[in-house]
Amino acid sequence: MTKFATFSLALGLTASSALAGGYVAPVVEVEPVVVDAAEPASSNAGLVVPALLLLGVIAAVASDDDDDDDDSTN
Repeated sequence: MTKFATFSLALGLTASSALAGGYVAPVVEVEPVVVDAAEPASSNAGLVVPALLLLGVIAAVASDDDDDDDDSTN
């Protein structure tokens, strides 16, 4: 019985010290975002996607293999 009492006393002391102080909510400090209005946005940024699409169409047309002519001779 004394071993059980000693074990429960040690367990009780360690559990109470682990919870000492309670819960403290974390404080998150948010820094304000500063927008530099002196530098205007780039106006040609909207041309990148259509230019890439045009290059893709050109590449697809250039790599088109016409194998129908080769099969007609057989």
